[in-house]
Amino acid sequence: MKLYTYFRSSAAYRVRIALNLKGIQAELLPVDLLKDGGEQFGAAYDALNPSHLVPMLEDDGMLSTQSLAIIEYLDETCPGNPLLPRTPRERARVRALSQVIACDIHPLNNLRVLKYLKRKLNASPEQRDEWYRHWISLGLEALERQLVRDPETGLFCHGDTPTMADCCLVPQLYNARKFDCDLTPYASLVAIAERCEALPAFRNARPEEQQDAR
Repeated sequence: MKLYTYFRSSAAYRVRIALNLKGIQAELLPVDLLKDGGEQFGAAYDALNPSHLVPMLEDDGMLSTQSLAIIEYLDETCPGNPLLPRTPRERARVRALSQVIACDIHPLNNLRVLKYLKRKLNASPEQRDEWYRHWISLGLEALERQLVRDPETGLFCHGDTPTMADCCLVPQLYNARKFDCDLTPYASLVAIAERCEALPAFRNARPEEQQDAR
């Protein structure tokens, strides 16, 4: 099993956490999203993944993209240490929490969007950071309110063991800190992330622990 990754990619970070939680040894193949305009646009990676994004999982000839699809594939093919709960209702909740981050917050703040703001719309660094903080605050506020309100919330986003939702939460808060976002209003999210980051599976997936970190 191989994972095409980039140390700063929060989507790849999610999958690295999932692999660690499930105890799966995968070969990590770095794709530098900045070097020479981005290795993801090179002929070799383009032939594998026309969307030019990471992560991408290769398993016995199968290529899978999109972090949440990859995590669900890992859960279905390697059922130990499940990242989705048992019942349809619980799984729906974990998927919804995950998608608040992966579908509502992250797409507006990922690298290619921030680069477009700068290069095509001539946004200043201050305007770029304001864009980032605006969209992340909307998403985190909704997520915080949902976790506080729902009795299914436990030590982690759902219950007392990490799920796919926690795999998404930790990278998003990591990036929020990088952009100096004020996380004070999100006490529940921060507390859950701290519990996650105390676990080796989360610590070992951090960007600074990766072979391509710089």
